[in-house]
Amino acid sequence: MGVLSPTRTMRLWGPRSLGVALGVFMTIGFALQLLGGPFQRRLPGLQLRHSWASSLGPAAPSCPPRQHLVFLKTHKSGSSSVLSLLHRYGDRHGLRFALPARYQFGYPRLFQASRVKGYRPQSGGTQPPFHILCHHMRFNLKEVLQVMPSDSFFFSIVRDPAALARSAFSYYKSTSSAFRKAPSLAAFLANPRAFYRPGARGDHYARNLLWFDFGLPFPPEMRTKRGNPHVSRDPNPPQLPSGAGPPAHTLDPNALFHPVPTVADGHSQMSSPASLDLGSSSFIQWNLAWLDSVFDLVLVAEYFDESLVLLADALCWGLDDVVGFMHNAQAGGGQDRSTIDDGGLTTEERQLTARARAWNNLDWALYVHFNRSLWARIKQYGQSRLDSAVAELRARREALAKHCLVGGEALDPKYITDRRFRPFQFGSGKVLGYVLRSGLSLQDQEECERLATPELQYKDKLDAKQFPPTVSLPLKTSRRPSP
Repeated sequence: MGVLSPTRTMRLWGPRSLGVALGVFMTIGFALQLLGGPFQRRLPGLQLRHSWASSLGPAAPSCPPRQHLVFLKTHKSGSSSVLSLLHRYGDRHGLRFALPARYQFGYPRLFQASRVKGYRPQSGGTQPPFHILCHHMRFNLKEVLQVMPSDSFFFSIVRDPAALARSAFSYYKSTSSAFRKAPSLAAFLANPRAFYRPGARGDHYARNLLWFDFGLPFPPEMRTKRGNPHVSRDPNPPQLPSGAGPPAHTLDPNALFHPVPTVADGHSQMSSPASLDLGSSSFIQWNLAWLDSVFDLVLVAEYFDESLVLLADALCWGLDDVVGFMHNAQAGGGQDRSTIDDGGLTTEERQLTARARAWNNLDWALYVHFNRSLWARIKQYGQSRLDSAVAELRARREALAKHCLVGGEALDPKYITDRRFRPFQFGSGKVLGYVLRSGLSLQDQEECERLATPELQYKDKLDAKQFPPTVSLPLKTSRRPSP
């Protein structure tokens, strides 16, 4: 994998060693940036590097495209649509994916490098590098950096926890014991502690799911006493340090967090999570500041197209590389716009939204933080330039849908007879998919198939391409995952 860059190396240092080596160099806020010298935090350029062509042909950026990518695929946040873009881009360009043996990297346990198919830590540098890591995991930076190059671009996506709660309740009702016991989402949010038990099977889906997926530590009152049987066996659960540190060979997730400066008597002092009030905003901001130091960009589901434009620019990709179809969308769900102002909601909907955000208070803080950072980037980028690019992206998506798809839109799964394009059905809602038009040219057929293939089938396709069978035996159908 080579030597870690200074930026990635600092992401692994603990608070004490980092404080001694570099001193105070961070501020709490919606951006965490390193100051000066070789430790300057890299912010990708925010101006368009090429003009958007009006044709559907690929645009040619003037800078080399980024191809070492780490995407934290969060649950029920539009992440399957982003995954589809990465599948298609990597497939077209012959990139090597860090793939799970099945469909997830041991979720809900923290990510471990050993779960990557074909990963050989003792290969002596002869193993070809992985380009893209993008399937479901609970984030674990130190282990990710065992697999991915140190110059990788880290990004993820978040969603308003009120909208996420509605989707998660429908999708994970049979998986989460808290959701299963509740007759409705409204009943659950009216008195969540009547249904929710920390550590019960699947109940990480029922509270602060984004925070959980990002691998962040939880305040003591939110932790389990006996632990989720699927989480507690993890060798390094994310908890705040107390007393002596772990052995050197054991990953302490808290060693991945940076200290943040606090102000006392006009002087900046170092602070660690052990010294913070875990119920306070300081604890939350401390964790958000660490995320700022790790992730190059966090998309916002409610502003999906705006996020894609910024992503294309940051990666120096053409616009067509981020034009795709929505995947894993439930019938009647739609893609929510921002509901921060709650405009147009009924009194009952407004009350449900407020309760969902209060119950998922860590997710709400995380969402507000990255919503603000997205709009800070948009301001630098230029609103009029963004509006033009978003309009072009949507026009191209509509043109592709009309060209590729029967009906020009997603369809009920009952109409999808070709198993290559039928999305995995789970939960109470119907997951929509696509049917390709007949009569396409061979070239168009290939590209339309890339656009329409659901994430599980595409993962199987990439797996077969990257790890071709050594003997001619009938291929067994991979067992579908339990979420």
